[in-house]
Amino acid sequence: MFKRCKLHQSILLALILPSVAIAEVEITGYLKNETSVFTRDGQVTGEADSMLDERGHDKGDLLKFENSARLFLNGYLGEESTWHADLNFIYDSEGVNDYYKGHELYTQHDYVRELYVDTSALGWDMRLGKQQVVWGTADGIKLLDIINPTDFRELNQNAMEDSRIPIWMINAERNIGDNSNVQLIVSQVEENKIPGLNPNGDAGHPFLMKGVETISGQVNGFYNVAPALSNVAATFNGAAMGGGFTGGMPLPVGLNLFAGLTVDGFAGNFWDAATTPGLLNPTVPTDPVAAPGWLLLNAFSQFGFTGQPGFPAGLNDPNGNYGSTNLMPITGLTPLSPTEVTWDPENASSAFEFMSNATFATFNTFTSFSPTAPTGLTGTTSEWVRDYPDDSDVNAGFRFRNSTDGGLNWSFNYFHHYGANPDLDLSWRNSAGDELAVQLAPTLFFDTNGTAGPQQDDTYVPDVATSLTRDQARANWDMANPTTILVHDGTGSTYYGALDPSAVLPGLADGNPLNDAMVMGAGAPTLRFTETLHRVNSVGASFDYALDMGDIPLVLRGEFLYDEGDKQPVIDKFLLSIGDLTNALKMEDADYFKYVLGADVTVATNLLVSGQFIQFRNLDFVDEKDSCMTQTGVTVDCSRYTADFPTMNLGNGLMKGYEDKEFYSFFLSKPFGDSQEHRWNNIFIYEEGGGKWNRLDIEYTFTDTILGSVEWNNYWGDEDTTFGQFENSSNFQVGLKWIFE
Repeated sequence: MFKRCKLHQSILLALILPSVAIAEVEITGYLKNETSVFTRDGQVTGEADSMLDERGHDKGDLLKFENSARLFLNGYLGEESTWHADLNFIYDSEGVNDYYKGHELYTQHDYVRELYVDTSALGWDMRLGKQQVVWGTADGIKLLDIINPTDFRELNQNAMEDSRIPIWMINAERNIGDNSNVQLIVSQVEENKIPGLNPNGDAGHPFLMKGVETISGQVNGFYNVAPALSNVAATFNGAAMGGGFTGGMPLPVGLNLFAGLTVDGFAGNFWDAATTPGLLNPTVPTDPVAAPGWLLLNAFSQFGFTGQPGFPAGLNDPNGNYGSTNLMPITGLTPLSPTEVTWDPENASSAFEFMSNATFATFNTFTSFSPTAPTGLTGTTSEWVRDYPDDSDVNAGFRFRNSTDGGLNWSFNYFHHYGANPDLDLSWRNSAGDELAVQLAPTLFFDTNGTAGPQQDDTYVPDVATSLTRDQARANWDMANPTTILVHDGTGSTYYGALDPSAVLPGLADGNPLNDAMVMGAGAPTLRFTETLHRVNSVGASFDYALDMGDIPLVLRGEFLYDEGDKQPVIDKFLLSIGDLTNALKMEDADYFKYVLGADVTVATNLLVSGQFIQFRNLDFVDEKDSCMTQTGVTVDCSRYTADFPTMNLGNGLMKGYEDKEFYSFFLSKPFGDSQEHRWNNIFIYEEGGGKWNRLDIEYTFTDTILGSVEWNNYWGDEDTTFGQFENSSNFQVGLKWIFE
């Protein structure tokens, strides 16, 4: 659907209203093919459709087969104004889905790439329409270049003018004296296009970042992991209600009586599941029928009630995960095989390991009764909502440039805009879409087994009358009082989950939990992922200064940017460990200072040599180190910290970011040939942490109208870095272009 904003409509109206004769139109363009192949065997991030899927590409497989026809139209409007259109007809047969194959608005594949009028009025030169504006010129990285969003479908491989997304804007410029210039911008709001940042997940995209896969990936993405995890919760809730933990005696209040048992309390202990099939009784490791809890946890996770007594024979329980998402660290799906699953919450790499301190009472919150489910219970669902600014919202800013008589060029700019990188906010919602409140409830202990002191078979229920802060819950944990995650409406009168936790305490009046009546809750809430944009104030400056070192020209340059009101991803591993998903993964305010310092020198015969030092400084970096013990005495990470968005992943412990992230780049460029008509370029970027990217490209002019190109992009280094994670996406590309006039 065409996205119309009021700024776009106003500009378009201004373009078509003048009743002037359009002079002869000049048409130029080109036809081009770009074909790239993978240079390494392997699987790209997010490509697997299950924990056991090892399929990938072979060296030499096509990464891209893109054919395009580009038309540039230029003409006059009257005697003082000109117009320009850039039409882009493009198709990539190797795109992972329709979005990446052909036309898509506000991407590199937009049909109408540019459409604007150049005119002047009241001493101002104005460009009105869909266009690009460049404020930054750093090599291989965008710093001051913040006016237009970016399409990251090929990461940094594309030329900036191709990856930059033209948007509708008013661009007014005028000179002040002989050495100064001021530029005013009012532009449309549009976001960066980041592969995988959508509910589809774009599985198989060669440049899908680990951090994005953690959000929407089929295997590791919380968008898919949370519903799968809640289905396991439904299995355990059904087992509890059916008497699986109470010697076969039905337990109407289900998991609401298990606020004292955590995931690691179950997984890290031993259970007798063999003596009476369908029942789980705690035992000791020396018991011949003892099974480790993690083995049973995995069995329930992957297969649900499949094969259990009373479950329809030959039917696979739809609550089973069957290896689809990363609930447990498995290498196979053989039922109860101890060699195909592990349990290591200290070095968590799966959802249940990260949630080792979540109580079984928390599980109830994520479940619903379902008449269509074979067990009568099912889990929650997730949904993705875009909540973007109104059409009337715009970005606006200015740039002032000056050149001194001494050869110093400098600029100062300010831009009040919506940050181009989307945010994601997690919340629990009811069926009407209303946001629900999360309650951190402490545990109440009831001595129901007749033995003094807390015992495993006593009764532990969530205290619905108390709502803890994060710090109170953390302190309670050290005092062996677990926290249960409850969800309720704004008034606190309606609790969500299959069973109502607020009805448990009144039912315990006779001291026998088996006599409690079943009181249904409001059902599982929906986990909503809300994609939004946020306002940022960006203040920037740049300089360049040319000087001669003998016969060698040298240019020193720099770009500086201060972003006020930006966002950062903050992970709270304690809250994640107790199952508070919506508060464990948050976008929080952060200011950033970013800068590039560079030097360009021309040596030998027109060989340009350029080096850069780049640093991104997070001025509000979060790093609150903490550890806590699970119920079985395992030390786990309970820190709260700024995550590294490009690389955070379940497999690397949701990697912490950098307070000051540094990059170093080295660029070479040289023309060659009898008339210097060809050119080769090479850029190498090294990032802190060990990631590396090198691009070598050669442009060869066969004739005035036929051009060829060759490009090699090589990624390597630590797999948990921005560039290193794309090692298997390294590629070799050839291109052929025919220019016509």
